[in-house]
Amino acid sequence: MSVDEAPRIAIDAMGGDGGPATMIAGAAQARDRDSSLRFTFTGDEAVIRAETARFPQLVDSIIVHCDDVITGDDKPSQAIRRTKSSSMGAAILAVKAGEAAAALSAGNTGALMAIAKLSLRTMHGIDRPALAALMPTLGDNDLVMLDLGANTDCDARNLVEFAVMGAAYSRLALGIESPRVRLLNIGTEELKGTGELKEAAAMLRQQTGGAWRFDGFIEADRLGRGEADVIVSDGFSGNIALKSIEGTARFITDLLRRAFSSSLRSKAGFILSRPAFALLRHHLNPNNHNGAVFLGLNGLVVKSHGGADENGIANAIAVAAKIAREDLTRRITDDLEDFRSHAVQTEGVA
Repeated sequence: MSVDEAPRIAIDAMGGDGGPATMIAGAAQARDRDSSLRFTFTGDEAVIRAETARFPQLVDSIIVHCDDVITGDDKPSQAIRRTKSSSMGAAILAVKAGEAAAALSAGNTGALMAIAKLSLRTMHGIDRPALAALMPTLGDNDLVMLDLGANTDCDARNLVEFAVMGAAYSRLALGIESPRVRLLNIGTEELKGTGELKEAAAMLRQQTGGAWRFDGFIEADRLGRGEADVIVSDGFSGNIALKSIEGTARFITDLLRRAFSSSLRSKAGFILSRPAFALLRHHLNPNNHNGAVFLGLNGLVVKSHGGADENGIANAIAVAAKIAREDLTRRITDDLEDFRSHAVQTEGVA
């Protein structure tokens, strides 16, 4: 898909805490930002029509009626059996059929991954797909972190594939010519970490030059310092790190709010520091970094925070449109071929 083409995004209108009202309002906001976008909404047709009627810019949207909704309590195995009848499944099937460039859902993450993996299959040469998201840093740019929960157990090969896919996404999303890739570990020394981490590091060190570079291990307390562009981990560790970062951000925001309201002097201080506090709140707001991408599938799927507001949904739609326009799948394929070709040449020289 070229940049000039108008991507159609299939949106699971029933997913997320806010339901159709938030999902459709977010789509309207995204359309205001980019008039070339087109949408297919999947879910309860009567509810969707009532919501889209509020937004003239969505009058040309397609609605696919679905009687079923995947809830947060549904197990992935249950969701898979309801792929064809559910709003989440219908959005992904639209991508499989070529009727949409990407799918977006704010629903059950495990169910979304299960349906997407079974329906779209993994790319050639990829063992497991990974969930990647952008995270803020103190550096000049955000970073890409993966896996954030799709795979709790990973071997060295999986981690290497995540590194290649993450680097490809980093170049597209952040515009970085040669991203710095690092493995999340309990220390930076080569002797620390699991056998899988050590083996993955040895494989990644074979990559010299090219589209990215491997900078070794990084500890969790350095994630936001701007010392890496791509952080790679298994899904278990990555999800814990992500939730810890999000919880800490909320803790800091709530603590500052409490401190500024503790006395008249504190309230006066808040008035003076309001611009700085607003900047901090903007930087820590997950809605401003919304839109995690499933990498490694034969089709594009984006996961939104379940609690995202309409601005967060609009940002996730922008992510979906960007990866569709710039053909993320092809970029990953090219990078995998380049990495494996280089690895074979290195082994031959050795």
